[in-house]
This record gives sequence, structure tokens and C-alpha cells, in this order.
Amino acid sequence: MLILATAALGAGLYWFQPWKLWQDDTVREALPAATPVGPSPAPAAPKTVAEGTFISHEHTTTGTVKLIRLADGSHTLRLENLDTSNGPDLRVLITDAPVQEGAAGWQVFDDGKHVSLGKLKGNKGDQNYEVPAAVNLADYSSVTVWCDRFDVSFGAATLKKV
Repeated sequence: MLILATAALGAGLYWFQPWKLWQDDTVREALPAATPVGPSPAPAAPKTVAEGTFISHEHTTTGTVKLIRLADGSHTLRLENLDTSNGPDLRVLITDAPVQEGAAGWQVFDDGKHVSLGKLKGNKGDQNYEVPAAVNLADYSSVTVWCDRFDVSFGAATLKKV
């Protein structure tokens, strides 16, 4: 019985990772610089093409998100002043789901079209995520900090064209 209880406790700790609620990972990345293609005398400045403000879902989440076109034509998704809870298996997704307030918006972001831009680098700070060139950005309207382990949004933002 003790062996079974110990195994269950170990599995529960692995699955939920409750210690992450008290750990913060702060990231302070600068906006990436891209080298322009061709004999351009001066690189074009990065341009914000869409942006939004996070709303909270399962966990309190604040900050802004910007979709930035770099000088070489590539796109980067930038999270600025992000502040959310830490958790297991957090990812940054761009999606076609509308952002909804409250519990109705918690679990919709993996239902339709979505692309994972990778694991969340930190639950606080400024960070950049490269958007793959094959992604048609016109198909996506929102961003979420997504807990893949529990299929729930910590927070999300609607991308509005600038």
C-alpha cells in the first residue's frame, strides 16, 4: 500500500509540478535584428504590423503581444512585459480562435487552426518567437500562453492590425 501511495504521489508531482507556482523565470530579450536581403544601404526598421493586450484566463496574465516584420521580411512574435504564472508545458500559440473573457475562452485555442511557436521561455519579461515563413498570418487572429499538459489558456490576446 505504501509503495502504491508513493508511486501515486510521485506521478502527481510530476504531472502537476506545483513548485512552479512559486518559481519565476524572467527573460529580457531584445528585438532581433535581421539583415536585409540585397544591397540595401541601410536596413529598414522593424515594423509592428499587429498587436494586442493579454487578458487573463486560467491564471492572471498581463502584458502585450506584437507581431513584428523585420527588415528581411520575416516575422517575429514579441511578448512584452509578460507576467503570468509558471506552469508545466507552457507554449506560445498563434490561433484563429476568437479571444473570449472568462472560462468560455479557456479551452478553445487548440480547437481550430493553430501553430505552436515553441515553449514559453519565461513567465515574466520580454521575449521573441520566430514565426515560420510558411505560416500565412492572415489566417490567425490571436495569441495564447497555452498549457499543453492541461489544454488550457493561461491568457490570450487578440491581434489587431496596426
